[in-house]
Amino acid sequence: MKKIAISFVLSFLVAVVSFAQLDRSKFPEPGPAPIIKIGEAETFTLDNGLKVFVVNNDKQPRVSFTLVLERDPLFEGDKAGITGFVGEMLTAGTTSRTKDQLDEEVDFIGARLSAGSTSLSASSLKKHQDKILELMADVLYNPVFPQEELDKLKKQAITGLATTKDDPGAISNRLTNALVYGKDHPYGEVTTEETLNNITVDDVKAYYETFFKPNIAYLAIVGDMDKKEAEKVVKEHFATWEAGEVPTFTYETPKIPSSNRVALVDRSSSVQTNIDIVQPVDLKVGDEDYISSRLVNQILGGGSSARLFMNLREDKGYTYGAYSSIAPDKLMGTFSANASVRTEVTDSAVVQFIYEIDRLVKEGVNEEELQMAKANLTGSFGRSLESPATIANFALNTERYDLPEDYYATYLQKLNGYTVEDINKAAADLIKPDQFYITAVGDGSAIKEKLAQFGEVEMYDNMGDPAKEIQMADASMTAEKVLANYIEAIGGEDAAKAIQSAKVMMEADVMGNSIQIAMVYDDANMRFGQKTLAMGNVMQSSTMMDGKGSISAQGQTIDMTDEQYEEAKMNAFFIPELYYESMGYSLTLDGVKDVEGTEAYKLIVSNPSGAKVINYYAVDSGLKIKNENEKSGDTFYSDYQEKEGVLIPMAWTIRSPAIPVPLEAKIETLEINPTLTEADF
Repeated sequence: MKKIAISFVLSFLVAVVSFAQLDRSKFPEPGPAPIIKIGEAETFTLDNGLKVFVVNNDKQPRVSFTLVLERDPLFEGDKAGITGFVGEMLTAGTTSRTKDQLDEEVDFIGARLSAGSTSLSASSLKKHQDKILELMADVLYNPVFPQEELDKLKKQAITGLATTKDDPGAISNRLTNALVYGKDHPYGEVTTEETLNNITVDDVKAYYETFFKPNIAYLAIVGDMDKKEAEKVVKEHFATWEAGEVPTFTYETPKIPSSNRVALVDRSSSVQTNIDIVQPVDLKVGDEDYISSRLVNQILGGGSSARLFMNLREDKGYTYGAYSSIAPDKLMGTFSANASVRTEVTDSAVVQFIYEIDRLVKEGVNEEELQMAKANLTGSFGRSLESPATIANFALNTERYDLPEDYYATYLQKLNGYTVEDINKAAADLIKPDQFYITAVGDGSAIKEKLAQFGEVEMYDNMGDPAKEIQMADASMTAEKVLANYIEAIGGEDAAKAIQSAKVMMEADVMGNSIQIAMVYDDANMRFGQKTLAMGNVMQSSTMMDGKGSISAQGQTIDMTDEQYEEAKMNAFFIPELYYESMGYSLTLDGVKDVEGTEAYKLIVSNPSGAKVINYYAVDSGLKIKNENEKSGDTFYSDYQEKEGVLIPMAWTIRSPAIPVPLEAKIETLEINPTLTEADF
């Protein structure tokens, strides 16, 4: 113990002396870049052109095989979405094995086997490598592409696409890609229901026969295998793979806009705005500015200590996080800065984004920021080396991007050799202020005029196409007339008001699981109850009565706040349009919009607390076809049927943030004006 105490005192004295001698007016001189020895991948090439990289790692008795195809980006056109099916179709069965048999054999040995449009990979324990290679080769040589698998994949893709139509992030991504690259470019084209339905089994076969060729392929082997053994097993399983001519493609180079262009997708129910500030950047892996671009981005928006995060979140409180990226690409890279911000600060957030980007380019960075960025990137690079697969990736990248042989071995020396002047020059070379695509997905009525200060606001729809400008045929149409037409269309005011209560039981399928949604309406006494059931068990319920509301789930009950209650009340009536006036709600008619191909009046309904819902009423029929709500999602109404003299929508499609796929629900039982008790709620 005495020795420990003496050691501590000596250490403390040394620390004090060192502190006293330190000149804190100067940033410490950076030390030399750490020397990290990177293992080398051994390589060989088969006669058919297949290039193989082997990284021996005998620390664990496992081995993995990753096949990568180096083809040009593909413009899919009227078959957009086809590459998303190729991998699943490849592993859907072979001439000797059904999909189930293939899966069973893989599972039996505890292995993994997967495929994509430009890859095929497998891994297993060392003792099972012959079996997994046999299965991998069977998939590569003998796929059968069953029609039933394609039918299933198309159905899943169309369902998933429907979800993305209401997802702000997906909408923003489609919009920015369409603007930067154009829709006739592989990176800008959009998958639709039509293009998905155009895809046939023959299309998938043609893709496979065209692009799965060894002369454009690389095989990375990582694990308990040396080069000698690799040559033996690769020749055994892949030497008969026949080479062939593979088409190449060129595309028009995206141009940076001459001045800022502002694009807006109106999503009226949103309480946040998804902002993205983008421009194309001519940058590829291995370019002179590639490593410096990573330092530039780390300082601007690479993490929680970067300028954008510190400004928009820590200082202004506009968002949970603001970030940027500078992404290289063989065709054309991008610079992007983005965040989701509160609607009311949308324009202020854009101002701060532009301010920070402009400040970076015109004023540059300082030594402290640069050293922190170097430390972060050095650490992440070092951690990546813990995985043997990283060595294989380095070897692949060196070959694919024609990098110097010592590119990764000297990576940290290059990284740490950059000066403030180098980074400032790189920022100015890469980023062009005032030449951005500024995109926003949010409440158009609240943010459109504010965004005009950055440039003329161009309107787009949720698929990245210019929004249709639909003029109201009846210039005298008002919000009140839209509601009156709706009430008349469903059967008239007398018939509608005669419905004072109702019990509804809906059936729905969620990813193969049946659920029930039970709703009870007591409009006369302002009572409402809803239960979601699975296999007869109540999963979630909500109740509104006596001026209060509560939500129950997983055995816990939470009371609604007054604000939540008032918001929920907006949809708690069987026919809520009958009560908008008496509840003191304000109505705003926001023109005619295209809703899934139907022209509809857009009606914004706001309550005194500021909450709102958006309803869409078909111009031709007057019927309500859609309801938007930021919290609960969007609901589409169809299959109107007459019940007690009133047209009721018997089919609901619910797209909610709480569920991964659209919920197709149908009313199975409907009771009009039943006798209700408190037990019903």
